[in-house]
Amino acid sequence: MNAVTRIREQAKKKIKTIILPEYEDQRMLEAARILEKEQIAKPLILTPDTIDRNELDRYIREYYELYRSKDIGLDIVKKLFTDNLYYAGMMTREGKADGLVAGSIHTTADVARACIRCIGLDERFTIASSCFIMDVANCQFGDNGTFIFADCGIIPDPNARQLSCIALTAAELALKVLNLTPRVAFLSYSTKGSAKTKSAEKISEALVLLKEQSPDMLVDGEMQADAAIVPDVAEIKCPDSPLGGQANVLIFPNLEAGNIGYKLVQRLSGARAIGPLFLGLDKPASDLSRGCSVDDIIDSVAATAIRSQ
Repeated sequence: MNAVTRIREQAKKKIKTIILPEYEDQRMLEAARILEKEQIAKPLILTPDTIDRNELDRYIREYYELYRSKDIGLDIVKKLFTDNLYYAGMMTREGKADGLVAGSIHTTADVARACIRCIGLDERFTIASSCFIMDVANCQFGDNGTFIFADCGIIPDPNARQLSCIALTAAELALKVLNLTPRVAFLSYSTKGSAKTKSAEKISEALVLLKEQSPDMLVDGEMQADAAIVPDVAEIKCPDSPLGGQANVLIFPNLEAGNIGYKLVQRLSGARAIGPLFLGLDKPASDLSRGCSVDDIIDSVAATAIRSQ
């Protein structure tokens, strides 16, 4: 059973309500139909007819009170809420939906901004980031071709503390959504000090911080991608690594590397890329590529539903 099938089957075990605010997109409507038919999740399509005017006014006031200290005006808040994303975010914050999936017609920046501001951050962390579940067919690496790639969508140049948070939240997702024991590698262009750079120092600091947060986690770095996922290469480059070339959670040093990496793997290998799934929020939410397929939407909804179970 591949990762996509496992995710859909797991979502069915406890049906969750996932809000889909982009009612204008036919792909969303078709995905909602399949989700309901196959009982993967309960999709809630947010159309103008389903928006309660009283609730909208209440959400506007609540949002205004949340951010008035930042000198945001009420007129600006009202303008924000002309976009369904903000109403959907406040519904999720309040628990009227278990999660949120959007991005078929919005940019990642738009979706992330609405989710961070409305849903809020997990109190354990002070950042939001993102990851992809990568499912590579006929692949012997990772967990039979299944990986988590992070961060591929939000933080341009994470510092050491942010890298450690990205790694911790990505590892938690691997366990929660895929039921995999996370084996985390901080990726770089060098392996275990083979290059002396500020980037390598940052990763070494992130490794220390992560071990303090989660002492029992299987994690190592900094390391090149082949040393992280190929046992024979790991034996040569880092024979003492606890990962043994079997990493399944790959933490990229910056957004450029992460975004380029996932797109290359997706296009060159025909891999399924589920996400970006937001990490570090108080409630689960996921973004989509604007070029997403109906199946991409279904898989993101299923993963989001599992995280709320």
